[in-house]
Amino acid sequence: MNSRRFNRRHFMATTAATSLIMGAGRAMAADPIKTAGIYTVPVEQQWVSRIHQAALTAQARGDIAYSFSENVSNTDYARVMREYAEAGNTLIIGEVFGAEQEAREVAAEYPDVAFLMGSSFKEDAALPNFAVFDNYIQDASYLSGIIAGAMTTSGNIGMVGGFPIPEVNRLMHAFMAGAREMNPDIQFQVSFIGSWFDPPKAKETAFAMIENGADVLYAERFGVSDAAQEKGVLAIGNVIDTQADYPDTVVASAIWHFEPTLDKAIAEVQAGRFTAADYGVYSFMNQGGTSLAPLGTFDGKVPAAAMELVAQRQAEIMSGAFAVTINDDEPTSS
Repeated sequence: MNSRRFNRRHFMATTAATSLIMGAGRAMAADPIKTAGIYTVPVEQQWVSRIHQAALTAQARGDIAYSFSENVSNTDYARVMREYAEAGNTLIIGEVFGAEQEAREVAAEYPDVAFLMGSSFKEDAALPNFAVFDNYIQDASYLSGIIAGAMTTSGNIGMVGGFPIPEVNRLMHAFMAGAREMNPDIQFQVSFIGSWFDPPKAKETAFAMIENGADVLYAERFGVSDAAQEKGVLAIGNVIDTQADYPDTVVASAIWHFEPTLDKAIAEVQAGRFTAADYGVYSFMNQGGTSLAPLGTFDGKVPAAAMELVAQRQAEIMSGAFAVTINDDEPTSS
């Protein structure tokens, strides 16, 4: 059941939440867990691609039997959830940022189905089968910011995001904090394009920032690295590693690994104890949920002082000696 109607995940959400254990009666580990993914954008899109990849990995392992729908509009999301629940899926994953209330209402109708959904809100004690996650990859974003701060010569960095929601804001703030470790006087141009998947608009926004003096771009959206490549400036990637596609442009990337999040949910379903929890912690670096991508063609080209600080901070993050600040407020140009 693969839907091909284009949509973007709107900046909306309407409800809030906390935790309770789901009852027994779950299928145990003997057979693959019938699992469905519901996505509002193409599976090629950065964020969703990481969920999709983790699901394919789990399927290859034999843990789940996976099907998915992409480009599902927010208005159709609840309907598709119901169809997958009625089809006997035991675990449903996706992202409900633009359909929060409707998604939670559907989950309440199917208490024996485990829902693991990307959300800006928290779990709800009254909805024990609905767990939430978000990509808390601020650790790697901070490290990539250190590299950006060392690579800019103009002291002007452009940052193009989708929407100013917590999952984006925290990564931008972490990146900015890392860059300021190398140069506290760096200026940032910050803009949101109002879409999760509009490469032409992201590209045009990036062009304007380059015209305004930016020589490094934070590519939170597709299209930004294309602008950087065309204008001969540098870019920092987000969520996925595009260095091979932009070998002269993308210096570093903060990578999201969804595997720890999904694997935890699979284990809980297999054990019959899936609970309405916040799975955000499994995106942290010390949980294996994020990493700094290899520098590829830029290996040896980043100043040694920056790489030494990256190594130091990474070790401190892993040991717990240093914590990257999580700031969900909307970032602004400064």
